[in-house]
Amino acid sequence: MPQGTLEVLVVGAKGLENTDFLCNMDPYVILTCRTQEQKSNVASGKGSEPEWNETFVFTLSEGVSEISIKIMDSDSGSGDDFVGEATISLEPLFAEGSLPPTPYNVVKDQEYCGEIRVGLTFTPPEGGCDQGFCAKEESYGGWKESSY
Repeated sequence: MPQGTLEVLVVGAKGLENTDFLCNMDPYVILTCRTQEQKSNVASGKGSEPEWNETFVFTLSEGVSEISIKIMDSDSGSGDDFVGEATISLEPLFAEGSLPPTPYNVVKDQEYCGEIRVGLTFTPPEGGCDQGFCAKEESYGGWKESSY
């Protein structure tokens, strides 16, 4: 599996089940990439067709093959409601380098309950260094300047 930087653009969702009976729900997403977790802003009052247009950046290490996106409904006074989730395989991304915003199925209890549009960009580390993590081969020195 490649190492590098994963950029995730969460555009919006549609067809979600409204978990609030009296008013529009206030959805947000939680993105999980192995042990890294990031949370979007709450799309207040946007109901079942929220738009976020937010970008999240993850550092990928060996063995990461998917990203999970949970959609939650922010409720004040009680626990947030689980709306659904999408799991996105990163294999096609590693082959292409970037994928335009694409709809992915959102499921809850193994049933389709809407879709979320997500764009993905993968950037491998440049020159063996990525955000302060340098590859060991640089410590051997000189081989990159070789004329062979």
